[in-house]
Amino acid sequence: MLSKIKGNDLFCDYYAQWISVYKEGAVRKVTMDKYKMSHSWIVKLIPELQICELNRVTYQQLLNNYARYHERQTTMDFHHQLKGAIQDAVDDGLIEKDPTRKAIIKGKQPSEKKDKYINQFELHTLLSSLNLKGEINWDWFILLVTKTGMRFSEALALTPKDFDFAHQTLSISKTWDYKGNGGFLPTKNRSSVRKIQIDWQTVIQFSELVRKIPEDEPIFVKKPCVYNSTVNSILARHCKKAGIPVITIHGLRHTHASLLLFAGVSIASVARRLGHASMTTTQKTYLHIIQELENQDVDLVMRSLSGLS
Repeated sequence: MLSKIKGNDLFCDYYAQWISVYKEGAVRKVTMDKYKMSHSWIVKLIPELQICELNRVTYQQLLNNYARYHERQTTMDFHHQLKGAIQDAVDDGLIEKDPTRKAIIKGKQPSEKKDKYINQFELHTLLSSLNLKGEINWDWFILLVTKTGMRFSEALALTPKDFDFAHQTLSISKTWDYKGNGGFLPTKNRSSVRKIQIDWQTVIQFSELVRKIPEDEPIFVKKPCVYNSTVNSILARHCKKAGIPVITIHGLRHTHASLLLFAGVSIASVARRLGHASMTTTQKTYLHIIQELENQDVDLVMRSLSGLS
């Protein structure tokens, strides 16, 4: 039980203490920031609500008010961030029944999203516009993310010793704290620690590029603070110059996965390559592609059956 908390204390104060006790030091900074953001919304929406006043109606009203400003998925994330604290309050006898049970998740209509990935022809056009001569630059970064499907923070953390050129593999074991003060951090989850197979052309290119870089130093990071927007701006300029849809570095990760799925690579293999915690994540993210492939399968089945006599 949290210290000196009573049922008539403010829920926003309880939640702040719960975050401090249970989440501080146990989750990554980016996750911690989300909990703090959820707390700031509680202060804004229900600053005077006592813990004992939390019931299904007051909790649903909180979610409804939050949903007025956010999309449904964001509201769902907010709900999950509060649920753990509220269920602990139930266990500690501060709330009689779990008010999060059967909560209805609402939200604003999703804003129009930019293309998450580009097709194979557009990708070839993009890569042909890159400046891949001389020393390491952000164009090499764009190429490597395209070839491996790494996350932005994972690619930033790469050092020469992560390459095993003899076995054509790249080890992902850490990330770069680009949102903070720089430095190495653990990967997003245990599944993110993995080895990615790379093609022989990438092996030849990077074996030469990293030759003079100390084996423990990041290949792409020249100063601690690297901004996602900086690299995305470079990528956007290339996209516009090539006359293709503008995507982000994360969009290159989606492009990588999409091309593999269209090429017939199994969902399990794509999930492992991307470092997803489960195949469910991969299936949800690429549902539209999986459905398109299933439609192709139906056509293939029908053609096969019609050929039987």
